[in-house]
Amino acid sequence: MKIVAVEPMGISSERAEELARKYEKKGCELIVFPDRKEDEATLVERMQGAEVVMVSNIPLGRNVLEKCPDLKFLDVAFTGLDHIDQDYCSQRGIQICNASGYATQAVAELAVGMMLDVYRKMTPFDAATRSLQGRNNILGRELCGKTVGIVGTGAIGLRTAQLLKVFGCHIIAYSRSQRQEAIDMGIEYTSLEEVMKRSDIISLHTPLTKQTKGLISSEMLALCKPSAIVVNTSRGGVIDNKALADCLNQGRIAAAAIDVYDTEPPLKADNPLLTAKNTLLLPHIAFATRESFDIRIDIILRNLDQYIESKQR
Repeated sequence: MKIVAVEPMGISSERAEELARKYEKKGCELIVFPDRKEDEATLVERMQGAEVVMVSNIPLGRNVLEKCPDLKFLDVAFTGLDHIDQDYCSQRGIQICNASGYATQAVAELAVGMMLDVYRKMTPFDAATRSLQGRNNILGRELCGKTVGIVGTGAIGLRTAQLLKVFGCHIIAYSRSQRQEAIDMGIEYTSLEEVMKRSDIISLHTPLTKQTKGLISSEMLALCKPSAIVVNTSRGGVIDNKALADCLNQGRIAAAAIDVYDTEPPLKADNPLLTAKNTLLLPHIAFATRESFDIRIDIILRNLDQYIESKQR
């Protein structure tokens, strides 16, 4: 069985050699490529002859997958799967396994950190200090006592809510399914419209699906308080980013902190968020910590071992 990791995914060259020896004893050939290439021609070349492909968030569309006739299992080192052509995989019978939960703490921490940055104006104050300025009588705001609306109470949304509870925030939430664990924490479930109307901070934690694409529309954004801030660490397509930029530029929303976009960074120069007022923009880093990558490797190797064992029965 040929196994190909089309990118290193945090696996060092020494660890790759160690893993290659481990899987050789199981009758498998493991190849870990030391760099990340996203062009289709390179991906197809790397995936040739592989029964198993390991990948993180590199897009794998039909154009690539249909040129890999031996592929039977995608071991995805990522939580979301919207970068994979799942319909084609289903047609072909290609199994997909993700690394659900590996970055729960990392993403939740960054979401809260972005809220603090926006409220306490850390980024502009850093710039002011470096240009030899003072506070200039600018005041920040405190998280304590604020109403935070969590959109999506999966593992990350719930963990974010738990962290915010420590700050003294009141948590309301919208989710397609209500979790008893959230209710026990004192989270108040309500409609999406109510979340948008009542929240001082709206934090998005829903996966990108056909149902959630454009969920936070211009109509939904129009319901927000002028003092509200929007934080998105989920998926760019969940929100209408052009409408968000318009709201920011027109002062209908106070600020936005964004880590995810319609396309993966580097962004194109015409992205409307780049010129929108009062934005904190990050290049999709919420998942990227040393701790989360260690967990991720453990998960994808466990998924791989389970697949190999199922084939050898």
